[in-house]
Amino acid sequence: MRQLLLDLDAQKLPSLDTFVVGQNAELAQLLGLFSQRITSQYGERSVYIWGEAGAGKTHLLHALADHPASRYIAADAPEQAFDFSDNVSLYLLDDCDRLPPLNQIAAFNLFNETRAHGGFLVAAGNHPPMILNVRDDLRTRFGWGLIYQLHGLTDEDKIDALERASHSRGIQLSAGVLPYLITHYPRDMRSLSEMLDQLDHYSLETKRPITLPLLRELLLRQQT
Repeated sequence: MRQLLLDLDAQKLPSLDTFVVGQNAELAQLLGLFSQRITSQYGERSVYIWGEAGAGKTHLLHALADHPASRYIAADAPEQAFDFSDNVSLYLLDDCDRLPPLNQIAAFNLFNETRAHGGFLVAAGNHPPMILNVRDDLRTRFGWGLIYQLHGLTDEDKIDALERASHSRGIQLSAGVLPYLITHYPRDMRSLSEMLDQLDHYSLETKRPITLPLLRELLLRQQT
């Protein structure tokens, strides 16, 4: 049983295929091109993505980082992580609203080097570039390329995504489980997906089907 649970956890690696597109079809198409090192129809090689926490920005960057010659860089990464390399053609900067001062300088230099060498860069933050709390020169660089707001999912989108995730993993959900979940639990997809995993594990451990009473029982256990 324990091995089965570990195998289920191993299926959660981010990918562009598992990203729930919703209202973000144009952005998803662009990132698909970038993953193949194909410029946008406007010839741009950089994009800045902004949106609220939990919208899926980090999912997208990690998905792109899984492609060859890519490097994911967290906001608080060591300065050397921002060094340009001829072996990397796609740089992925996350949480740009949280870049420390020295990393802002490093990110500025990386942007210039990437642009000069014909590389690709995707940056993400919680706010659009014009109100991002970073150096003026870095804010300007982020605004040079394409800018997309990552729109959150509707409740219907979330239910559809969770249903498809459940179906792909052979998880059987009784009617009413998902509508109840998204109205009684944090509504971002990361939290909902984690709860779906916990619910599946709890169902396996108790050898009971996933029904509304089982979900309520698990939520109650977490509150105590």
